[in-house]
Amino acid sequence: MWSVSYFEKKVLTPFFERAVAIISSLICGGLLFGRRAVGGEKIMALTIQSTAFNHNAHIQTRYTCEGDDMAPPLQWQGIPEAARSLVLIVDDPDAPDPEAPKMTWVHWVLFNIPVDAEGLPDAAALSDLPAGTEEGLNDWGRTGYGGPCPPIGRHRYFHKLYALDAVLENLNQPSKAQLETAIQGHVIAEAALIGTYQKQK
Repeated sequence: MWSVSYFEKKVLTPFFERAVAIISSLICGGLLFGRRAVGGEKIMALTIQSTAFNHNAHIQTRYTCEGDDMAPPLQWQGIPEAARSLVLIVDDPDAPDPEAPKMTWVHWVLFNIPVDAEGLPDAAALSDLPAGTEEGLNDWGRTGYGGPCPPIGRHRYFHKLYALDAVLENLNQPSKAQLETAIQGHVIAEAALIGTYQKQK
């Protein structure tokens, strides 16, 4: 009959050693804790950021109506392999007053951004956009970027990036609502960067 020490040495110890090895392999391979690996490479979550402001932090004045009213630089990473185009929508859900919001004001609408683009440069105008990028209408009734210009209080400005499994066709300067309808069923990843602004004067 086996003794307890013999059973621990010959059965339990090898079992636990194999279990630890398997769990370690899964962690290193990116299969646990929300990370996955395909072909040995980690899949990154879609992210968007800016060198002009941090997430949930103050947007520099130069990017607002009190400054140069120019578009902030944006960078992103983690575009899924299945993505065929990107969409960027910048809007303010706190209009006109964060204490009593009544509408979402649209500041910028871009679509069919190529998936190999890694972001947008500082003060991007139409000529600076990645080739193939198309523009929709903001709530001033024009294309292009319109910076924060809140009438009262500190507003939040959402920079929302969507990765789509398709290139959008037959859209002629769509509104945000029209674009959101067009992307339904095509979004495979999304991310958001929020900046805030309150008028200084």
